[in-house]
This record gives sequence, structure tokens and C-alpha cells, in this order.
Amino acid sequence: MLKKRDLQDCQTLYELMVHPDVFPFVRYKAHSYEEFLFLTKQTIEAEESGELISRTILDEWGTPIGTINLFDIEDGAGFLGTWLGKPYHGLGYNKPAKDAFFHELFYELNIQTILMRIRKLNIRSIKAAEKLPYVTKANETRAHIYNELNKDDDIYDLYEISKDQYTLYTMREGITFVEDTHLKEA
Repeated sequence: MLKKRDLQDCQTLYELMVHPDVFPFVRYKAHSYEEFLFLTKQTIEAEESGELISRTILDEWGTPIGTINLFDIEDGAGFLGTWLGKPYHGLGYNKPAKDAFFHELFYELNIQTILMRIRKLNIRSIKAAEKLPYVTKANETRAHIYNELNKDDDIYDLYEISKDQYTLYTMREGITFVEDTHLKEA
């Protein structure tokens, strides 16, 4: 379901990323394949230095279909960024990819809090976030971050996932993880 980012997936991911339904919502936009390749190299280097965590999302046949990332890591917290290629929207890949990534972040990499800034106009992402039972809207509880995100204009809503909330969810749902990071129902 997930693997570390590498250069061999760049062509497939670039073609998926430039779709007009995806491109506006990607954090680091590349306007050419060469730029995407360069950004991917930078992403791999930034992960090696602990600045971010980035994974390629795979379908059941091992084909790259998007990315999931934790950016701006500081004090055990970071911002989530996820995108899936348009052909994979609505096919059920988002939730298992997030569950596998969150498991890795919380239980293997010692992240305590995942933050999500979502553009108020990005209805698809807001609905996806609000479907997750372990997500809390944090505009008021983390007002200092919310105000910083919106210092120039009221653009983003802020959501939070704590390790505790996520742990309660996985225990309640009986979700366990196998070694290859695919989900398995207990």
C-alpha cells in the first residue's frame, strides 16, 4: 500500500499530479517532468535529514497512484499532505493509505500530532477528513496555528489527529497492521 519515495515512480506520479482536478491541491507543484524529478530528489534528501516523511501510495498491483507526506515536522508534529491521481478518486484508497501512514508515524516514527490544513474551497478533502472518526477540527483549539495559516486571508480550516485519538479508534475498530503495512481486520 505504501513505500518510500523513489525516482522510478516519477513519470507515473507526474502524469497523475498534473490533472486539473489534482494539481491545484498539491503542495509542491511541478510544471514539468524534470521539475517533478528534481522535487522528488529534494523530498528524498529532506526525509533523510528528518524534515519530512514521504511515501508513495500504491494500488493493489503495486502501481503508484499518489503520495502521502508529513511536512514541517517540529516537536513531534507535522502537516499532512496527500493526493491521489484522478482515476483513483472515490475508489477507497484514501482511508487505508492514511491508516497505514498514521500507524507508521505514530508507532514507528514517534510522531504525536498530525495537523491538516485544508483549503475551505476544497470540499472533497474536507469531506474526506470529516469522515475520519479520529479527526478533530482545530480552528479554535489550536487558534495560534489557525491564525498563522490565515494571517493574510481566511483560506484554511485546521484539523488535528492526535496519537491518543488514533489509538482509541484502532482499538475500538479492532484494526491491526501486518508487516507490509497493509491493513488487516482483527
